[in-house]
Amino acid sequence: MGGDQVEGRRAVLELLEARRRTVRAVYVADGQEPSAILDEIEALAQRRRVPLHLVSRARLDKMATTEGHQGVLAHAAPIETVGLETLWGDPRAFLLVCDGVTDPRNLGAMLRSADGAGVTGVVLARHRSARVSPTVAKTAAGAIEYLRFSDVGGIPSAVDQLNRNGVLTIGLAGESTASLYDLDLASTPVALVVGSEEKGLSPLTRKRCGVVVAIPQVGHLSSLNAGVALSVAAFEVARQRRS
Repeated sequence: MGGDQVEGRRAVLELLEARRRTVRAVYVADGQEPSAILDEIEALAQRRRVPLHLVSRARLDKMATTEGHQGVLAHAAPIETVGLETLWGDPRAFLLVCDGVTDPRNLGAMLRSADGAGVTGVVLARHRSARVSPTVAKTAAGAIEYLRFSDVGGIPSAVDQLNRNGVLTIGLAGESTASLYDLDLASTPVALVVGSEEKGLSPLTRKRCGVVVAIPQVGHLSSLNAGVALSVAAFEVARQRRS
């Protein structure tokens, strides 16, 4: 699943605050301007007895895999996954299923929106899918520390299992004539199924979804990009459940 290297100030801070994973070491670049968030990171590392290393900017640049590490990097235990049955077993399950999402920044943005909307679990494929890389972790701004992940052999079969276990699987496709806003999203476990930016939902995944809907638009563009569509749909689930 990944997640063993975390880069960026907010991502490292949330890694330390969440206390869900063992943090092996934190590295901070020397010579940075004073910052409240850097002070928080240092204080949390000391409180959790995590080794804190002050290193040169050049060394941190070599260690990092992203360009925007913001002078902070951490090594941690990889993210632990759970079985798909753990996710559907929640009577208030609210899942994100990623079908062919390979862009790490796109996945990171989806995870950040998912956490904000109250998603309880994320389903990723083991192959032909973005993993939780440092780019994903940084873009997600710490959201990976609060979400549960399940990695599956194939998304179509996972969608089929969710259907059989009482989860309403909702495929998002801009060309659909059905509207997201016509669904009752408050009274049943739901899974939002999002496809890739280029191809959308795969034919087999689309066929397995309980319903395929679009987000109605009034402008001139034909559809939203995958990350924005997921965000709109996720917060519609959150809105209905609050009501």
